[in-house]
Amino acid sequence: MKEAGHRKRGSQGWKHSSLFLILLLAFWHGLALGAAAATAEEPVRVIVTGVEEEILQNVQSAVSIPPGVVTDGAVNAEWFARFERQIPEMVRRALEPFGFYSAQVKVEISTEDNKHYVVRIAVEAGSPVIVNAVEVSLQGPGAKERYLRELAAAFPLHEGHVLRHDRYEKAKAGLKNRALEGGYPDAEFSVSRILVSRSEGTAAIELILDTGRQYFFGEATLEGAEIYPDSFLRRYLAFKPGDVYSPTGLSMTQLNLMSSDRFKDVIILPERDKSEDLRIPVNIKLEPSLPKRLRFGVGYGTDTGARFTISYKDLNVSRRGHELGTELNVSQFKQGLITGYRIPGDNVDSFTGLSMKLQREDVTTYVSQQVSLEVNRTRGFGPGRIGTAFVRLLRETSTVGGEEADARLVLPGLRFSDQHYDNFIRPSKGYHLAVQGMGTGRFLGSDMALLQTQADGKIIIPLPGRLSLIGRSQAAATFVRDPLSEVPASLRFFAGGDNSVRGYAYQSLGPKDEAGDVVGGRHLLVGSLEIERAILQKWGVAGFYDIGNAFNILTDITLAQSAGIGVRYYTPVGAVRFDIARQIGIDEPGFRFHFSLGLQL
Repeated sequence: MKEAGHRKRGSQGWKHSSLFLILLLAFWHGLALGAAAATAEEPVRVIVTGVEEEILQNVQSAVSIPPGVVTDGAVNAEWFARFERQIPEMVRRALEPFGFYSAQVKVEISTEDNKHYVVRIAVEAGSPVIVNAVEVSLQGPGAKERYLRELAAAFPLHEGHVLRHDRYEKAKAGLKNRALEGGYPDAEFSVSRILVSRSEGTAAIELILDTGRQYFFGEATLEGAEIYPDSFLRRYLAFKPGDVYSPTGLSMTQLNLMSSDRFKDVIILPERDKSEDLRIPVNIKLEPSLPKRLRFGVGYGTDTGARFTISYKDLNVSRRGHELGTELNVSQFKQGLITGYRIPGDNVDSFTGLSMKLQREDVTTYVSQQVSLEVNRTRGFGPGRIGTAFVRLLRETSTVGGEEADARLVLPGLRFSDQHYDNFIRPSKGYHLAVQGMGTGRFLGSDMALLQTQADGKIIIPLPGRLSLIGRSQAAATFVRDPLSEVPASLRFFAGGDNSVRGYAYQSLGPKDEAGDVVGGRHLLVGSLEIERAILQKWGVAGFYDIGNAFNILTDITLAQSAGIGVRYYTPVGAVRFDIARQIGIDEPGFRFHFSLGLQL
């Protein structure tokens, strides 16, 4: 998208700043008014005083208006009177999990037109119940396990602590789950009680966990997917015979099989009734999906323009579990054909890959045509951690700033990524880290000697009030003796665009030549901070600040800045994002609009 036109310097910067602030204030004010209007129109409003934070939230949840009180926007007097009588007891029960057993509750009802009611609940929580005795013990064959004894000894409630039922239940569940993960599927609490003395304001806790016997995994049988080799399917198993039996081994196996995109349904059945010598066999029933798929897609992104995609995938080449994929992308600024072939390794995260890419890119700052061939070997290093060794053959011709570069390169390198999110469609917390290093020299047959490193990361931190703090960073460095004009465009760095400094066009930032044309740089540094507020189930609004640029000398960096607001709509295939960004720190700032669809992890 093009930047908005500008007048001459003077009051223009102030006008743009004013417009941006007006838009920002109107946006948030509109949301606030909408929320206030929705609240004002409710036939019954409940106001709670005397408690705060999590206690207030629990009370508000307990006294939410039950079904039947309001019908078709009108208050049912009989049901409302019944609700009013139940409020004190509901509030007291909502306070007990936090240790308050002697609360005083006062309820007042007011109405002006017998159509809209206000329920005011004044709470005096009183003094909390204090724990005066704690006994947590183990019995059974697992009582000797050190990790269970340490967990029991570290029970979070002690003498003198306020009785908190949430901490009690969390610690109790943690102790049992640890026993289950240790191979004790029959673990149960033979004694589980809290004795509360309301008159004395004290509580005694007694817990006894009976572990039962320890079990191990037996043989696994797989049914229903005979089109795949048995050895290929067993790559997805997260356990082997003789391993300690655990629910995590079963759930990870289920996740591995479903994530492979090869099965419609996966049913895992531990067969306790067939266990021998404390070994539990596991039966896995699989329903394969069609291994061959042809898909078409259309879309639009600010960085790519309108785009059309055709992809073909075969997930079971020659009935050996090998994977073949081809994708044709045609967009306004970029066209490409990518073909890849994967040979599975000995576990779910390992494979050998071969890929070929033909690509042409024509953007504001450069025109590039490239052909590349890459051979790689990938291996997992634990959940979410993947490492790859690769060799890439690259032939690229590009025109940047009026100068042509023609390069033939052999690029060996290493990649590593670590990714953990609580949800891949709409994550509320988690992180992603990726690093890559590659290099070449004339002794490998390349046209130049070059060493390049790249790193990018993202972190999502949950905050109160359905807010999330999102941080993103990119850094890269290139070490090359040859002139930069001989380095192809794909190995130079530029900034600007949807995933960079959003106040600027895609790849429009970087060092300039004598004619004032952006020619890219050896190094890159970009950062972003974003605050997102979740609205309803699928919507969100965000405010963000971006900073960064490409450069050639570490001591001579001019960082471009932008800030803006955005709207998010989350779908099963990723988020629809619309951002309005304004440049900061320049005499004649402009606005840019960014639109994108898809996962951004």
